Amino acid sequence: MPESPVWTSPVLRSVREVVDRSRHVRTSVEGIEQVASWMAFEEFAFPSGPVDGAFSDRIDPAEIIDVSFFYAVMNFAFTDFDSGVKFAADYGGRTWSDSEGMFAGVNRALDEGVPLTDGAYLAEINRAELGRVFSGNIEIPMLDERVEILNATGEVLAERYDGSAHRFVADCAPAMYADGNGLLERLVAEFPRFNDVSTHEGHEVQLHKLAQLWLWQLHMALASQGAFAVTDLDRMTAFADYIVPVALRLMGILSYSEELEAAINHGALIPADSPEEVEIRAHTLYATALLTDAINRIRPPSLALVVPQVDFRLWNAYHATFWPHHLTRTIMY
Repeated sequence: MPESPVWTSPVLRSVREVVDRSRHVRTSVEGIEQVASWMAFEEFAFPSGPVDGAFSDRIDPAEIIDVSFFYAVMNFAFTDFDSGVKFAADYGGRTWSDSEGMFAGVNRALDEGVPLTDGAYLAEINRAELGRVFSGNIEIPMLDERVEILNATGEVLAERYDGSAHRFVADCAPAMYADGNGLLERLVAEFPRFNDVSTHEGHEVQLHKLAQLWLWQLHMALASQGAFAVTDLDRMTAFADYIVPVALRLMGILSYSEELEAAINHGALIPADSPEEVEIRAHTLYATALLTDAINRIRPPSLALVVPQVDFRLWNAYHATFWPHHLTRTIMY
């Protein structure tokens, strides 16, 4: 049987080389087949609606694109690396934690008239202003890095796209890959914040977690109304984060060396771009693609899945687990 289109993505092509050289992480094909044998029969409704559905009822496609772009730029590091306390913010009469705390802060600021979707404003935003946007139980982690990212991103939006992310989207082909004009290709080239690449034994590894996640979220929010769709969604990989590796580890699909397992269980920081960190992320993408293929061999063609659906199934089931996940100080996830 020919490989599914996801295996033609530059991301998976690059991580397969890591899998072949790995010393700290392993993927069990037997474990994948065992999980697929029962997961294939679960319901996988195709998700739709805005990522922040609990916070807003936006229906204008341009506004959805602009706000979700800000989310994507800021969607990293919500747990204090020293104390382990998660960032939380109040909005709409309740407290929201983790990434939802970020959504809450953004919507609270937008309600107050803060122009967070204007590139010119973001190019000049300072630490105090962003700190007020993300006022919560603790200072949001990596605040200085967030200011630098927004300044650089805002400059690109202001100089090239009249300050708006929806104009960037309109200027690209509606696919991830389109001979250099695809959304993913241009996103990682024009906005360095999204260029999620690492090296492993001298070889470049493309991971592109946040870039792909944003395009998936746009597809979910806008495809049903015909406003936007990613035409090559079947080439999208999983989103290499902290939680999906936990799900794969607990399901017996991933295994770690004794040293790496001990470091994670004791809460030690796994340095960004270290062999251990790159292998965790690479195997997450590789194993999730294999799992999706295995599931689709069992399901009827009319119910075939794309990889992000399986990713969400794993993330949704384990994002609140008490099992320890690896900790890495990074702006990429």
